[in-house]
Amino acid sequence: MPGAPLPPSLNLPARVTDLSAVRAGDQVALTWTMPKRNTDKTLLKANIAVRICRDQFATASCSAVMTLQLEPGADGAFTDALPPALAAGSPRLLTYFVELDNRKGRSAGLSNGANVLAGKAPAAITDLAATMRSDGVLLSWSPTPAEASPAAVRLERNLLTPPARKPIQTAADHDSSASILAHPAEPLTQTLLVEPGALGDRAIDKDIRFGETYEYRAQRIERVTVDGKTLELDSSLSSPVRIDAENSFPPAIPTGLAAVATPAANGAGPSIDLNWLPVSSADLAGYIVYRRDIAQAESAETWRRISPAQPVADPAWHDADVQPGHTYQYAVSSIGQNGRESARSADAEETVPAE
Repeated sequence: MPGAPLPPSLNLPARVTDLSAVRAGDQVALTWTMPKRNTDKTLLKANIAVRICRDQFATASCSAVMTLQLEPGADGAFTDALPPALAAGSPRLLTYFVELDNRKGRSAGLSNGANVLAGKAPAAITDLAATMRSDGVLLSWSPTPAEASPAAVRLERNLLTPPARKPIQTAADHDSSASILAHPAEPLTQTLLVEPGALGDRAIDKDIRFGETYEYRAQRIERVTVDGKTLELDSSLSSPVRIDAENSFPPAIPTGLAAVATPAANGAGPSIDLNWLPVSSADLAGYIVYRRDIAQAESAETWRRISPAQPVADPAWHDADVQPGHTYQYAVSSIGQNGRESARSADAEETVPAE
């Protein structure tokens, strides 16, 4: 095709523009995306030489620490183990670059700079523990060493079981009347940040779902401002702690129990009506009603269950098996669908009028 002459292509790989760096303990994880085209907008075909650069003096120069060979368009990744001099001392700025060279060792320039902090990282958490409770997973760890500044703690949670295909029940639902079908799919990874002094050296993850298996890791975080930039200086991640979120807890204990006697009338015998406040729990199966006759109440063993084997569905009970002139005490418990029964409620006492 006739036209103006064009200069020969230098075949320089396009600059990386999305380099990011995250430090954890004494390691810095770098990630970026390799270009698919050169600076002339034509496709790159051969592997590209990638130089990993570290700049600790804010000179925007490339002091290479590693050279890699990567395909065009690949996801680049490299973990740099900091030398002892950079992993100690006061916090200071450390900048990473990547530079891509063609076959003749020429490049289109350094990538964007990705900043982290050099210096001594916070002490790692070595004793993370997870305990199952009715309101979620209790996570605990040792306090920050006395000689160190108070640090925030980042908790990372990973879901180890596949997304549920059955009705979902969360720890929050255990003491709530919310529908167990109203929850969206659970993310595979979530994080929880605990600020210094917020809950001390513990946290409760209430956003778990019963029947799932989770894995937790933790790291301490210090926020440091250097040259007007606020960056995180993070410890290494703790060893993982795994827990099965089993619902082995009973519903709440019923409250507000009241008893009202009705004398015999119109051919009907005497009775006592009970009612109490409903228990709001998604896994509630019903209630169990207990009674004892005061005249026979010589020990706690005189309590007996008067409701049927099937739990009572509503927060009320009509007791027609009473005798005139007798005084009765009642108590109610709740039972979950997992078969766990709560403790009995506070007693309610009532006397049947004599005939």
